[in-house]
Amino acid sequence: MESRSIPIPDGLDGSRVDAGLAKLLGFSRSFAAEIAEAGGVTVDGREAGKSDRLAAGSWLEVSWQPKSDVQVVPIAVPELTIVHDDDDIVVIDKPVGVAAHPSVGWEGPTVLGALAAAGFRISTSGAAERAGIVHRLDAGTSGLMVVAKSEHAYTVLKRAFHDRTVEKIYHAVVQGHPDPLTGTIDAPIGRHPRSDWKFAVVAGGKPSVTHYETIEAFPSASLLEIHLETGRTHQIRVHMAAQRHPCVGDAMYGADPALSARLGLSRQWLHAVQLSFDHPATGEWVTFTTTYPADLQHALDVLRT
Repeated sequence: MESRSIPIPDGLDGSRVDAGLAKLLGFSRSFAAEIAEAGGVTVDGREAGKSDRLAAGSWLEVSWQPKSDVQVVPIAVPELTIVHDDDDIVVIDKPVGVAAHPSVGWEGPTVLGALAAAGFRISTSGAAERAGIVHRLDAGTSGLMVVAKSEHAYTVLKRAFHDRTVEKIYHAVVQGHPDPLTGTIDAPIGRHPRSDWKFAVVAGGKPSVTHYETIEAFPSASLLEIHLETGRTHQIRVHMAAQRHPCVGDAMYGADPALSARLGLSRQWLHAVQLSFDHPATGEWVTFTTTYPADLQHALDVLRT
């Protein structure tokens, strides 16, 4: 990981973050945008997006991983299921323990590595280690992901996720019972002030909106259906923890270890169950669904007994 801390010169006053980084540090503008999208840019201590504007005299901090340090390694993942495949996209059901793409410190399997091992040819758009990736799921979250195979699909899907025209539905089991049983959490999310690996609801964070509805209630937990309006890193986990209803099994965000053990969970009960979008080639609205994996279904069965 590399980092720089520098004051913003007068000549870049009013410039977009990605354009300013490109000029200051000699990056390509696309790489600068990727750094910002990954949460690697702060201005006066606040996380900045790629299209935010710079102000002269502000203090800029940038952290990034050089592209040459990570690469896609083909590793077969038998549990990864192909839900749909055509010339433009492949939709997968990602198992737990698989990251979307390679990153520093991650030595396990990845979606891109699994697809490469299975002989899939993916779009070359984006950074080499993230080519074809238009959205992500945490390694500890299972469920549906779409990966672009054609350059056209990559462009269209990136725009669709950016413009929030993609419908993403998750199911989560959280501790306790949210009040109200159906509602919206609108709270900004940014880097956790005391942890490099966590996120939190913080002033100055990125706008983040989560809609939830209780499907089923148990004595100690609730099964929720969640619609994401935005797609911040750890968004559901952070928003539910901030309401004091962390996902069961989610030790990072405060889940009760005794309940996790009773349910046999070693990860958060969170699954991307449905994904809908305009197909990049035909424009047709398509919907893909999946069922719960064995560990989440087992935990649910225990709660129901």
